[in-house]
Amino acid sequence: MADEEMRAGRCHCGAVRFDVRLADGLASARRCDCSYCAARGAVAVTAMRGDLTVTDGADRLTLYQFGTGTAEHYFCSVCGIYTHHRRRSNPDELGVNVACLEGLSPFDFDRVAVNDGQTHPNDRPPGAGTRQAGVLIYQRN
Repeated sequence: MADEEMRAGRCHCGAVRFDVRLADGLASARRCDCSYCAARGAVAVTAMRGDLTVTDGADRLTLYQFGTGTAEHYFCSVCGIYTHHRRRSNPDELGVNVACLEGLSPFDFDRVAVNDGQTHPNDRPPGAGTRQAGVLIYQRN
């Protein structure tokens, strides 16, 4: 798989559609254990801020922010599905919901790193970086 790849995506009902260039293909797949990410449960992959284009339904996207207000979480106002977010840890990056990308499912990943969002990277001393809280493992029967 190429380091950068284009993918089409959409919310569950199709009201919101987008094209996205993934910065590291699917290699960046991860979860976070902060309060919001733990509740939503999505696997996200990385895109740069200018590499996601909403092709239909931009007016149907709703923004949710909390805490510092830096992260921007977008979801469809019709079906409620989270499509993507602008990251607090790096506002030049987006996290894109894998479940919204054509032909993909969170269950396509045997292992997904879970980042420590309980102690956010921006709240740690300079240079401390991101810590891994664990690994999510999916085993098929």
